[in-house]
Amino acid sequence: MGGPTSRAPGATASGTPSPAPPSRRPDGVPPGPRWTPRPGTPWQWQLDGPVDPTAADVPVYDIDGFENTAADVARLHRDGRKVICYINVGAWEEYRPDQADFPRSVLGRPNGWHGERWLDIRRLSVLRPIMERRFEMCRAKGFDAVEPDLVEGYAHRTGFPLTAEDQLRYNRMIAEIAHARGLSVGLKNDLDQIPQLLPHFDFAVNEECAQYDECDRLSAFVEAGKAVFHVEYQGPAGDFCAESRRLRLSSMLKEPELGTWRRAC
Repeated sequence: MGGPTSRAPGATASGTPSPAPPSRRPDGVPPGPRWTPRPGTPWQWQLDGPVDPTAADVPVYDIDGFENTAADVARLHRDGRKVICYINVGAWEEYRPDQADFPRSVLGRPNGWHGERWLDIRRLSVLRPIMERRFEMCRAKGFDAVEPDLVEGYAHRTGFPLTAEDQLRYNRMIAEIAHARGLSVGLKNDLDQIPQLLPHFDFAVNEECAQYDECDRLSAFVEAGKAVFHVEYQGPAGDFCAESRRLRLSSMLKEPELGTWRRAC
């Protein structure tokens, strides 16, 4: 496994559409073809505050779904960009507007980030409607995709006896919720379960695979024609960029606060 997740509260986007899913959107409209970003697609990842659309001239922006508005997403679209909606699906966050929707019975140990606690992902009937509302928010704001965070709780001390099967069941549910709304969805870290989850996810997001000598484990996504959006937090970028280019990863060096600064390979 890699390190802990790090985050803070004018080009044409690359990618090929995949076949539309068989399910229908909650409003009854069949979702259109999903965006599948191609390997090597440059990106920007900014979770610290409202997006700065001038910070990077890249075709993909990954930004916080709560802190950014439909107007922010529309501005990025006008610049020809695809936009990914960051949503935490594995931990409760006390600072989110829907924090009261989570019953105390699903809240576990603190996860190391202030005001956050792991979720009992076995409670699908409780968590599904909450995540559906969150992903519907992403769809309503115009996002193209979702980055669901903390989808490997089973490998951590959450306060619940989570198993790998529990995680697979939950992650597949998360992908289904996104696809039902016409949104692409990325697998965040969770390298051990890539073989089982690759068919359900449209791209990958990874932190520090070079730091932990794990980047080759993401090759299955690249071989399937799906981008791997990758960051390292310890530089210099030259230490990992040659290997990233060989593996066709979309790699960059970022500061852990995930502000606007980036140094791409």
